[in-house]
Amino acid sequence: MRQKVRMINTQVLVYKKNFYKKVRGISDYCRFVVKTAYGTTAKNVEISLVLADDGFIKELNSHYRQKDSPTNVLTFEMNEKLPDNTLMAGEIIISYETLAKEAKEQGKTFLAHLTHLLIHGVLHLKGMDHIIDSQAEKMEQREIALLKKLGFPNPYANQEVI
Repeated sequence: MRQKVRMINTQVLVYKKNFYKKVRGISDYCRFVVKTAYGTTAKNVEISLVLADDGFIKELNSHYRQKDSPTNVLTFEMNEKLPDNTLMAGEIIISYETLAKEAKEQGKTFLAHLTHLLIHGVLHLKGMDHIIDSQAEKMEQREIALLKKLGFPNPYANQEVI
Protein backbone atom coordinates (compact mmCIF):
# COMPACT_ATOMS: atom_id res chain seq x y z
CA MET A 1 0.00 0.00 0.00
CA ARG A 2 1.37 3.41 -0.95
CA GLN A 3 1.58 6.13 1.65
CA LYS A 4 -0.03 9.44 0.85
CA VAL A 5 2.55 12.17 0.26
CA ARG A 6 2.24 14.96 2.82
CA MET A 7 2.89 18.51 1.77
CA ILE A 8 4.06 21.63 3.49
CA ASN A 9 2.59 24.44 1.42
CA THR A 10 4.02 27.88 2.09
CA GLN A 11 2.24 30.89 0.65
CA VAL A 12 4.80 33.69 0.26
CA LEU A 13 3.76 37.33 -0.01
CA VAL A 14 6.66 39.65 -0.81
CA TYR A 15 5.36 42.98 0.46
CA LYS A 16 8.80 44.66 0.55
CA LYS A 17 10.24 44.36 -2.97
CA ASN A 18 13.85 44.79 -1.76
CA PHE A 19 13.80 41.09 -0.83
CA TYR A 20 13.87 40.33 -4.57
CA LYS A 21 17.12 42.31 -4.92
CA LYS A 22 18.82 40.45 -2.06
CA VAL A 23 17.81 36.85 -2.79
CA ARG A 24 17.30 35.45 -6.26
CA GLY A 25 14.21 33.23 -6.30
CA ILE A 26 13.19 34.48 -2.84
CA SER A 27 9.81 32.70 -2.76
CA ASP A 28 11.22 29.30 -3.74
CA TYR A 29 14.13 29.71 -1.34
CA CYS A 30 11.80 30.52 1.56
CA ARG A 31 9.59 27.53 0.74
CA PHE A 32 12.65 25.27 0.76
CA VAL A 33 13.84 26.56 4.15
CA VAL A 34 10.37 26.33 5.68
CA LYS A 35 9.96 22.76 4.43
CA THR A 36 13.38 21.79 5.77
CA ALA A 37 12.71 23.41 9.14
CA TYR A 38 9.23 21.92 9.52
CA GLY A 39 10.43 18.41 8.72
CA THR A 40 8.18 15.42 8.19
CA THR A 41 4.53 15.65 9.06
CA ALA A 42 1.58 13.31 9.38
CA LYS A 43 -0.76 15.75 7.65
CA ASN A 44 -0.71 18.47 5.03
CA VAL A 45 0.45 21.77 6.47
CA GLU A 46 -0.21 25.33 5.30
CA ILE A 47 2.04 28.22 6.34
CA SER A 48 1.75 31.86 5.35
CA LEU A 49 4.91 33.96 5.05
CA VAL A 50 4.93 37.73 4.65
CA LEU A 51 8.20 39.46 3.74
CA ALA A 52 7.42 42.97 4.93
CA ASP A 53 9.02 46.22 6.07
CA ASP A 54 9.55 47.89 9.44
CA GLY A 55 6.36 49.96 9.20
CA PHE A 56 4.17 46.92 8.66
CA ILE A 57 5.76 44.80 11.37
CA LYS A 58 5.84 47.73 13.81
CA GLU A 59 2.06 48.05 13.54
CA LEU A 60 1.60 44.34 14.24
CA ASN A 61 4.14 44.40 17.09
CA SER A 62 2.36 47.37 18.66
CA HIS A 63 -1.12 45.86 18.30
CA TYR A 64 -0.37 42.28 19.35
CA ARG A 65 2.61 42.64 21.69
CA GLN A 66 2.21 46.24 22.92
CA LYS A 67 5.74 47.03 21.74
CA ASP A 68 5.88 50.24 19.70
CA SER A 69 8.90 49.29 17.60
CA PRO A 70 9.74 47.08 14.65
CA THR A 71 11.16 43.61 15.22
CA ASN A 72 12.90 41.09 12.98
CA VAL A 73 10.26 38.34 12.97
CA LEU A 74 6.74 37.80 14.31
CA THR A 75 5.01 34.45 14.37
CA PHE A 76 1.30 33.89 14.76
CA GLU A 77 0.55 30.29 15.64
CA MET A 78 -2.90 29.14 14.50
CA ASN A 79 -2.97 25.33 14.46
CA GLU A 80 -6.42 25.23 12.86
CA LYS A 81 -7.73 22.33 10.84
CA LEU A 82 -9.03 23.40 7.43
CA PRO A 83 -12.03 21.68 5.77
CA ASP A 84 -9.72 19.39 3.75
CA ASN A 85 -7.92 18.29 6.99
CA THR A 86 -4.90 20.45 6.18
CA LEU A 87 -3.36 22.05 9.27
CA MET A 88 -3.12 25.84 9.01
CA ALA A 89 0.01 26.15 11.18
CA GLY A 90 0.14 29.94 11.13
CA GLU A 91 1.89 32.97 9.77
CA ILE A 92 5.45 34.26 9.85
CA ILE A 93 6.22 37.93 9.15
CA ILE A 94 9.80 39.12 8.59
CA SER A 95 10.93 42.75 8.32
CA TYR A 96 13.44 43.64 5.62
CA GLU A 97 15.01 46.68 7.28
CA THR A 98 15.48 45.05 10.68
CA LEU A 99 16.82 41.86 9.10
CA ALA A 100 19.33 43.82 6.98
CA LYS A 101 20.41 46.02 9.92
CA GLU A 102 20.92 43.05 12.25
CA ALA A 103 22.80 41.04 9.63
CA LYS A 104 25.20 43.94 9.11
CA GLU A 105 25.65 44.55 12.87
CA GLN A 106 26.25 40.86 13.52
CA GLY A 107 28.62 40.38 10.58
CA LYS A 108 26.31 37.90 8.85
CA THR A 109 25.12 37.72 5.30
CA PHE A 110 21.56 38.76 4.57
CA LEU A 111 20.81 35.20 3.41
CA ALA A 112 22.21 33.61 6.58
CA HIS A 113 20.14 35.86 8.83
CA LEU A 114 17.00 35.43 6.70
CA THR A 115 17.43 31.66 6.91
CA HIS A 116 17.83 31.85 10.68
CA LEU A 117 14.69 33.98 11.07
CA LEU A 118 12.68 31.61 8.86
CA ILE A 119 13.78 28.63 10.95
CA HIS A 120 13.06 30.56 14.15
CA GLY A 121 9.54 31.33 12.95
CA VAL A 122 8.83 27.75 11.90
CA LEU A 123 9.98 26.42 15.27
CA HIS A 124 7.54 28.81 16.95
CA LEU A 125 4.77 27.42 14.71
CA LYS A 126 5.75 23.95 15.90
CA GLY A 127 5.29 25.04 19.51
CA MET A 128 8.83 25.89 20.56
CA ASP A 129 9.58 29.04 22.54
CA HIS A 130 12.46 30.87 24.22
CA ILE A 131 10.85 32.50 27.25
CA ILE A 132 12.29 30.03 29.77
CA ASP A 133 16.06 29.38 29.61
CA SER A 134 15.66 25.61 29.19
CA GLN A 135 13.22 26.14 26.31
CA ALA A 136 15.51 28.75 24.75
CA GLU A 137 18.47 26.37 24.86
CA LYS A 138 16.46 23.59 23.21
CA MET A 139 15.20 25.97 20.51
CA GLU A 140 18.68 27.37 19.87
CA GLN A 141 20.14 23.88 19.51
CA ARG A 142 17.46 22.99 16.96
CA GLU A 143 18.13 26.23 15.05
CA ILE A 144 21.88 25.53 15.04
CA ALA A 145 21.32 21.98 13.74
CA LEU A 146 18.97 23.12 10.96
CA LEU A 147 21.27 25.96 9.92
CA LYS A 148 24.20 23.54 9.80
CA LYS A 149 22.12 21.20 7.62
CA LEU A 150 21.56 24.14 5.26
CA GLY A 151 25.26 25.09 5.25
CA PHE A 152 25.20 28.06 7.65
CA PRO A 153 27.30 28.62 10.78
CA ASN A 154 26.06 28.79 14.37
CA PRO A 155 24.28 32.16 14.66
CA TYR A 156 24.80 32.25 18.43
CA ALA A 157 28.58 32.11 18.30
CA ASN A 158 29.54 35.49 19.77
CA GLN A 159 25.91 36.71 19.59
CA GLU A 160 22.99 37.25 21.94
CA VAL A 161 19.72 35.35 21.67
CA ILE A 162 17.06 36.75 19.30
